[in-house]
Amino acid sequence: MARQRNLKSAHEPEAPVYGEDLVAWAFANARLLRERRFDSLDVENIAEELEDMGRSEKRALASHLRVLLLHLLTWQEQPARRGPSWRRSIRNARQEIEDILAESPSLAQRIPEMIEQAYPKALESAIDETGLPSSSFPPRCLFRQDELLSSAFWP
Repeated sequence: MARQRNLKSAHEPEAPVYGEDLVAWAFANARLLRERRFDSLDVENIAEELEDMGRSEKRALASHLRVLLLHLLTWQEQPARRGPSWRRSIRNARQEIEDILAESPSLAQRIPEMIEQAYPKALESAIDETGLPSSSFPPRCLFRQDELLSSAFWP
């Protein structure tokens, strides 16, 4: 029986072709790694996928920062319109950021740069959402990083 299995696997590809079925390819390469069959791994595509994972986490963090900034700006500039949905959105963005940083703590060092990049987009969205003139908002982010991430901070 073992001999038949060996003969059968000799005729089967080591792993599905990258790009044809990503999930099957990923599981097959994970199996090959666990079996320490390094010569059969799709090294170039594995490296590419790992880099993509890192970029994806960074994009998710930037997106949550942008939403957080947007809603803090609208919260600050339109106190009469504050409601549970804005509060939930702010809490959710903070929780998502916290979760990402717990899984990828190396991204924490990039937050200042990411805030600087996210703020103009958040500002643009805040102007659109509120209908207020741009002069109603600070031209650059005045929130400190510790404030942004603190559940106790409500401007």
